[in-house]
Amino acid sequence: MRIDSERARRTKKRKKIVHYLVCSIIAVIMLFPFYWMLTTSLKTYSNVMKFPPQWWPDPFTLDNYIELFSRHPFLTYLWNSVYIAALVSLGVVFVSSLAGYAFAKIRFKGSNFLFLVILSGMMMPIEVTIIPLFLALSEMNLANSHFGLIIQPIFGYCGAFGTFLMRQFFITVPTELIEAGKIDGASHLRIFNKIMLPLASSTIATLVIFSFLQSWNDYLMPLVLLNDSRTYTLPLGLKLFASEMGVEWNLVMAGATFSTLPMMIVFFFSQRKFMESLAMAGIKG
Repeated sequence: MRIDSERARRTKKRKKIVHYLVCSIIAVIMLFPFYWMLTTSLKTYSNVMKFPPQWWPDPFTLDNYIELFSRHPFLTYLWNSVYIAALVSLGVVFVSSLAGYAFAKIRFKGSNFLFLVILSGMMMPIEVTIIPLFLALSEMNLANSHFGLIIQPIFGYCGAFGTFLMRQFFITVPTELIEAGKIDGASHLRIFNKIMLPLASSTIATLVIFSFLQSWNDYLMPLVLLNDSRTYTLPLGLKLFASEMGVEWNLVMAGATFSTLPMMIVFFFSQRKFMESLAMAGIKG
């Protein structure tokens, strides 16, 4: 009995070592692109093009970041990205929370079919709809406009995903709470504001993060809609360092590091809440 227990303990220990070893290898593979991006942004152009490549910048230089802001108005691009992503997040939360509550707690004819239609927006790649979207926004005089970039994700993929996420959470809220509110004379809007929204704070925070990052990383829609460099966002601004003569990878990586670090900080501080909310969304429905 004692021998079996010792053997089981050793087997468990070996499995744990293998588990951590595999996880470490995967972590190195996942983190290497970020390491290469950061080190490349600290190299000179001649060292970037060297073969075999340098694994560590020598000499170490910050000139790429100085040139990044002196050659192009990257602070303007930063402001454009921040306020567009912030308004997208607010719009997605507003629309998705109301729609999610309606689909979860208000029964009306055709609700299931309408919900499936909204979910279909998550299944269709943006590349398929890019031309109709451009034509529609052009007809509304929203081409070369930040407003077009704001309303598209609100009523597109981000809005569809947000509606799904909020509906899945609201389904888990006991119906007795709503019935108690109705007995007290509260309308659906008051129940939504006073009861449902406070309960959904964690899910709303997750939705804000998701929609902000989606808008922050968007490249295709700004590329299609914007033709004035003053309206560019950060991802679109990076293409200015590519020309017929080649790509200035040291400056591209400096810009990529500049635009990636805020997202990494947000994710590291909010990943726990993000995972908890996604797990909750799959519990019921």
